[in-house]
Amino acid sequence: MDLSRRAVLTTAAGAAALYATPATTAHATPATTAHAASGPSAHAAAERTASAESARTPADTVRTLRSAADYAVGKLRTVAPGVTAFPTGTKAEKWVYSQNGDWVGGFWPGTLWMAWLHSGDDTFRTLALDSARGLAPRQYDTTTHDLGFLFSPSWVTAWRLTGDDTWRTGALHAADSLSRRYNPAGRFIRAWGALDDPNNAGRVIMDTMMNLDLLAFASEQTGDARYLDIAAAHAGTVRRTFPRPDGSTPHVYDFDPVTGAPVGPGTVQGYSPTSCWSRGQAWGIYGFTTIHRRTGSPEFLATARALADYALGALTPDHVPVWDYRAPQQPYDVKDASAGAIMACGLLDLAAAAGHPPYRDAALRILTALADTCLTRHSTRAQAVVARCTRNRPAEDGVEISLPYADYYLLEGILRVLRPGDVDRAIDLSTRAGS
Repeated sequence: MDLSRRAVLTTAAGAAALYATPATTAHATPATTAHAASGPSAHAAAERTASAESARTPADTVRTLRSAADYAVGKLRTVAPGVTAFPTGTKAEKWVYSQNGDWVGGFWPGTLWMAWLHSGDDTFRTLALDSARGLAPRQYDTTTHDLGFLFSPSWVTAWRLTGDDTWRTGALHAADSLSRRYNPAGRFIRAWGALDDPNNAGRVIMDTMMNLDLLAFASEQTGDARYLDIAAAHAGTVRRTFPRPDGSTPHVYDFDPVTGAPVGPGTVQGYSPTSCWSRGQAWGIYGFTTIHRRTGSPEFLATARALADYALGALTPDHVPVWDYRAPQQPYDVKDASAGAIMACGLLDLAAAAGHPPYRDAALRILTALADTCLTRHSTRAQAVVARCTRNRPAEDGVEISLPYADYYLLEGILRVLRPGDVDRAIDLSTRAGS
């Protein structure tokens, strides 16, 4: 796996007629069984909260976000039928592909699912399922931590929206593969390298926080607490070692793989071990909020809030993150719109989990900024939806390009606002009872 490209990667069905599209009822049935599995009372509470939040979304914000989602669907309707592999990024505004999905393969079918939820066009449903099938061999891949990125937006979502147990079974296989990367001595999931590869054996990265929900899914579905225990242990290790007193984080933290003892911070995609790579900070906000929802841990919620407060304080007035909040040229440095899209999703989730509406207001500002300034509307060549993304600035790999996870999280964030009940059916926004 290419280490220069690590990173990457959630209710009310009747939120007011202003936000509904005619297609909503056409595909409201398939997720009923999956929804019930995670607890009707939790979902009912989430839907009431989301309904109240949606009702107070400014009308001009709704128009802007709906226009952006419509643009995305139009772009996908043109481009998607010709996509036969997994987009990894753009070159000269055209998608570059991976046959096996690299670490980003789940985002293309995930984006198609979001387009289906917004439009009701069953072409997107068919394409999402066809694309996800291409990831089947990866469910047994033990060489990477990226199984959550690969299988949560693709196979887990496919199961939740279709009820076909094939998708659930494959996602559980992937969770089992991910669990094998757990180091009990250090209580962490190693990021990179085969299980028998001594290189990077003690390397932990912030991105892995986003892969933990696949393990939570496995515990919920199998009744085996081991998976969630591993996820919580890893999150606890990251909580204790990554955040600095001001809430900023490094991309990497290294441990002795034999003893589990902490070694110190590092980076691959950030400016330095003492900087704050914006996409990693966004993974942390979203990931810690999710693991709080699955465990009820107040410590994880507090960490999510600390990371969010730092990132919001570091945002420039245009509300689009620079690639690293502590790079020497910030705030006048290249942007990473993908960090903004991920961060907005995490903030929307965090606002509900923490009962803190200002996080939602900040997410709306970010999503509006992305819709106004970062879409590919002015290019006839562009195959992606979101521009102004940066994959790996230190390696000069993919600076100011488009990235598949930017498109996915932009649509997820917009639909969290416009169609929260549908997003909940696809992703599961429930919170552990009593948390």
